[in-house]
Amino acid sequence: MKKLSVLAAAVAAVVVASSAQADEKVMALAFNQPAGHPEYVAVQQFSDKLKAATGYSIEIFPNELRGSQKETIEKVQAGELEFSMVAGSLLENWSPDFAVFNLPYVFKDYKHLQRVVKDKSIVGDLFKSLEPAGMTVLCAQYSGTRNVYTSKKEVRNPADLKGLKIRVMQSDTMVKMINYMGATANPMGQGEVYTAIQTGLLDGAENNEVTYYSLKQHEVGPIYNMTQHLMMPDYIITNTEFFNSLPDNVKQFFADHLDELVDNEFDLFQSNVSTCLEKAVKEGARVVKDVDVDAFKANCKPLIDEKVKSDSQKKLYEAVQKTRDL
Repeated sequence: MKKLSVLAAAVAAVVVASSAQADEKVMALAFNQPAGHPEYVAVQQFSDKLKAATGYSIEIFPNELRGSQKETIEKVQAGELEFSMVAGSLLENWSPDFAVFNLPYVFKDYKHLQRVVKDKSIVGDLFKSLEPAGMTVLCAQYSGTRNVYTSKKEVRNPADLKGLKIRVMQSDTMVKMINYMGATANPMGQGEVYTAIQTGLLDGAENNEVTYYSLKQHEVGPIYNMTQHLMMPDYIITNTEFFNSLPDNVKQFFADHLDELVDNEFDLFQSNVSTCLEKAVKEGARVVKDVDVDAFKANCKPLIDEKVKSDSQKKLYEAVQKTRDL
């Protein structure tokens, strides 16, 4: 009898475990940065709360394990991937209105950006603009202030960039921005940048402070020049059909907690900025602070005129500018 009782208990445990697994759903999110990055940490903390509340969770695949950002957008669009964290510049290829948030010097500071991306009256239509292509933007994330870093030459004004080959993301706006700033833009995926600078194919790149250090770019591009040219948000995107098929309680959790995710990520990222630059300097990098930002702004003005053309883009740009000093 005792053996039968033990066997019955074991069977019951298996049934309970199987039932629990059936109630759980693990969803994948692609990410191009390493684990420990503020965006990774914020999503992981969100996932932990989501799982506790609903049984659903998000598994994050860092370091481009699911492909480049452009590839993961296409996978989300095709329904092969539930979520991806992607740079705003890439979304221009599906909705030109995203270009407004990817323009140089459009945001006053990170607090201004934080207000804007949570304001549904400003971003509501923008986030839905990918739905004809089968995708929805759930929220935006802070990805730091982007600056130019170089392997050999300090950059203080547009003339210093002349003749330098600088990596940018694969978007028309990013290419034109760096060209207007004075350099020659070379679009490529993040995974190729370190070797390209190391071998001299590139003279440098541009990125935020945290990514600069976390991807060890300071080892090959040790001169970090504070051009402060871009404060471009990243976005968490999902397949629209998939997201709409989720249980109501899961969708409601997202609706109730996405702003909390945004605020948490902004705080995590900002706290990492000074730490990462300090570590980079200790390991041989140097930060060039006396940069003529106004000269770079002036050079980039034609890009804003060129990119803000449609009525929806003008409306979005004006809405952002009205909130600069709130």
